[in-house]
Amino acid sequence: MDSLGGAEFAPDMTYLNTSSCGLLPRRSVEAVQALARDNATGRGGEGAGSFETVGAARDTFARLAGVPAGRVAVGGSVAVHVGLIASSLRPGDEVLFPEGEFSSVITPFAVRGDLVLRYAPLEKLAGEVRPDTALVAFSSVQSADGRVADLPAIRAAAAAHGARTLLDATQSAGWLPLDAGAYDYTVTGGFKFLLCPRGASFLTVTEEAQGSLMPRHAGWVAAEDTWGSTYGPVERLATTARRFDEPPAFLSYYGAEQSLALLEEIGIDAIHAHDTALAARFRAGLTGLGHEPVPGESAIVSVPGLTHRHPDLRRARVAVSVRAGYVRAAFHLYNTTADVDRALDVLAG
Repeated sequence: MDSLGGAEFAPDMTYLNTSSCGLLPRRSVEAVQALARDNATGRGGEGAGSFETVGAARDTFARLAGVPAGRVAVGGSVAVHVGLIASSLRPGDEVLFPEGEFSSVITPFAVRGDLVLRYAPLEKLAGEVRPDTALVAFSSVQSADGRVADLPAIRAAAAAHGARTLLDATQSAGWLPLDAGAYDYTVTGGFKFLLCPRGASFLTVTEEAQGSLMPRHAGWVAAEDTWGSTYGPVERLATTARRFDEPPAFLSYYGAEQSLALLEEIGIDAIHAHDTALAARFRAGLTGLGHEPVPGESAIVSVPGLTHRHPDLRRARVAVSVRAGYVRAAFHLYNTTADVDRALDVLAG
């Protein structure tokens, strides 16, 4: 299998670490460099960047996520998005998480100190939703080991008990089709499988949930009339999810506009087939070498008992990561069968 990215990517190593950080396409690098040059000379514009570019990134993410752009807010990190949601809960509300969930999904709730936090194994999460559960917060794909949540079962259980859902799609958006409208909230860091510069992050909120979410960090960029709201309290916030926007990091969003456009051009279905086929090849190869990778059909492959081989992989210029006692490899559109075989050859050696 050849790369789907063509000349957009030029890794100088066997890069299997998208679950930590994705590679930037050439077009994204060029867009960031062009804005940086303009900002160095004063040509970057009054705001040192264009809100139209941010809007284009928002629109493309919305199409990739299957929701109207009016449901998408932009920001800089998943933790800030989650903090906004955590601040909307009532004291004593119960939030249910998978055991071992990524800390940015949990900590904004934990620091409040007046919520009930409960944990369950990922495979039992749907069955642990109770009538007094206010919110189920979970990742579609677990960061530590690549396991994919039973999304339909969790949604059905939450709906049956009147609980809202918060989905973190950071480890899946870009390779696993996303139906953001099926959840009350989704949060997605753009710097992994969405191939954006770090500093681009997306929040989706249903129209119903928008009514109960307080825009606590609202500034002038969240106003219906942005340039007319630069002094004094904002008189009228945006009527869409844009009222939850953080001031955008323009350099990140100039790159995000280009990266998201590339993903849309290639198509998430094609990327999903490519990524999961490479991951399946890697799992089969690991099994042939006597290892037991975490089973499943994820683009992320984690295997226990190999952390001592991480230095060997690094010396051979095979980029993977170590998380929670696993060696973790992740496959994306710029990877090929040669990358899979190179990693297996190093481990076999």
